[in-house]
Formats: sequence, structure tokens, C-alpha cells
Amino acid sequence: MSYGYTTRVSNLNKQANRASLGVKLGRVCIKQDISVAEVATQLGVSRQTVYNWFVGTHVPHADLADAVRSLLTSYRQ
Repeated sequence: MSYGYTTRVSNLNKQANRASLGVKLGRVCIKQDISVAEVATQLGVSRQTVYNWFVGTHVPHADLADAVRSLLTSYRQ
């Protein structure tokens, strides 16, 4: 199933700081077509929060960092 990330989201993700954990997660999700809703549900946050991470306007809160890293690792496999 294609979730069709918009060109805008994809471009903002490409322009964002590559070192950001949320941007890294976004790149993997965009490449593998993993929905924002799926990520949000798995992490217990809103879809808007995940979008903000993907485009680099916000970073995952410290108490979520380990969960984000774990999810990122599982998606990369």
C-alpha cells in the first residue's frame, strides 16, 4: 500500500539536519513507505508530532529517544 508522502514532506526531509533522530526515521519511512500513522501509534504520539520530526522542525523528546532508535533499527532490517 502506498502512503504517498507529498513532495513537500519529502523535500523538507531532504533539507533537514541529517543528524536528527526524527529526520533519520523520516528518511527510512519515506523510502520504505511506512505510514506516519503507524509510527505515531507505535510510539504513542500524534501524527503531527511525527511529521514535525520527519521535516526537522522538532526532535523526539529525550524520554522517547530510545523507543525511536529501536523503531528505526527495526525498520532498517
